[in-house]
Amino acid sequence: MASLEAHGHLLKDMFANNNTYAEMSSTMSQLGVRGCSEMSVRRFCTNHNLRRRGQVSDARLEVEINKAIDQTGSTYGRKLMTGYLSSVGIQAGERRVGNILRTVNPVYHDTRRRGARNLNPTPYYAGYTGHKLHIDQNEKLGMFGVTHVMAVDGYSKKVVSHATMPIKNNLIIYEDVYRPAVLQYGMWDQVRVDHGREFYLTLYMQEMLSPYRFNLERKPYLQTQSTNNHTIERMWPEVNSRVNYPIKAALIQLLDQETIDMDNSLTKYCVSNFTVEVCKIGIKRVTQAWNAHKIPGKGIPNILASGGCPTKITQDLLPHAAQAADYYQHDIGSSLTRLSCFGADPFSTELHKIAAEDQFAENYADISVLFDCVVNHNPVPFQEALLKLIDITRQYA
Repeated sequence: MASLEAHGHLLKDMFANNNTYAEMSSTMSQLGVRGCSEMSVRRFCTNHNLRRRGQVSDARLEVEINKAIDQTGSTYGRKLMTGYLSSVGIQAGERRVGNILRTVNPVYHDTRRRGARNLNPTPYYAGYTGHKLHIDQNEKLGMFGVTHVMAVDGYSKKVVSHATMPIKNNLIIYEDVYRPAVLQYGMWDQVRVDHGREFYLTLYMQEMLSPYRFNLERKPYLQTQSTNNHTIERMWPEVNSRVNYPIKAALIQLLDQETIDMDNSLTKYCVSNFTVEVCKIGIKRVTQAWNAHKIPGKGIPNILASGGCPTKITQDLLPHAAQAADYYQHDIGSSLTRLSCFGADPFSTELHKIAAEDQFAENYADISVLFDCVVNHNPVPFQEALLKLIDITRQYA
């Protein structure tokens, strides 16, 4: 029991996330904790007055799942849907969620059942949160001015940060992906990326801060072929099917109908900025669900990464992107692209830009509804909103 007390905060988090006593015992065992049998875990919970709350009723769970389907579309199966529900405060077992998913929307269930899955195993080892940080980019929507970048902890498989931008950019990746991950969780022993130039600033700062790592014997970073960055490469099918492909289909339809012209600079600018904002909604939902779902034989990423990296650093050691780029230019002797834009900014003044944004917001105050429609095979509201934005932008350009 004494050894369990040292991990009390983790056990309480797992209990709050509706883990079973057996799952809690298994996680403690993986962490090397002694005296962590299922009975010991049960006794710990009793001593700390941790009692199971009444389960959400079937009727309410069905309502919540229907609401979640409206927000996530057809591709969330029982595991990821359970994670998504947990991320919004609804606790239910995978079996109950799976049974309701089968009945509330049989068409979506059949689509998932017939979907192919990548079950090819690859050897991989990360010993603890903070061992390896995998960062990679996704350009499935690159032709429309959208690029995603994610950072995943190798041990817990948690998505620790992400960003969506028009064009991959060193400063944005450092500022919105690497920097917030390190500030929140601590220093990773090693950062793993591909050979892309968009990671130069991140790798420069990782090397600058390498003395603050937990294990100094490892190289501070490793560049491999993108296909060998397995841990994060396996996240992209989740993102593609749940975010990129539904939105891409809607945009391709506009292209085929010759409704939009991607050779026009103003159109490129509008398509990129609008699609980036809509994609951010989907990416946030996917990462929330992923981080809260249970990985068989591993656990829940949120719980596995709850302690962060072994070593933490202070904010003053992580300058903002502009200052870090200045250091890079001084030390390396080459400059980095500060701003990246897909198409040319059509606004002559900031006031015109604000006026256009305000007018668009009057018509579309909540663009999350547009994403809801796209992932449920109704692209028309998304397409109409994009065309409206292009018209408004022309008025103020």
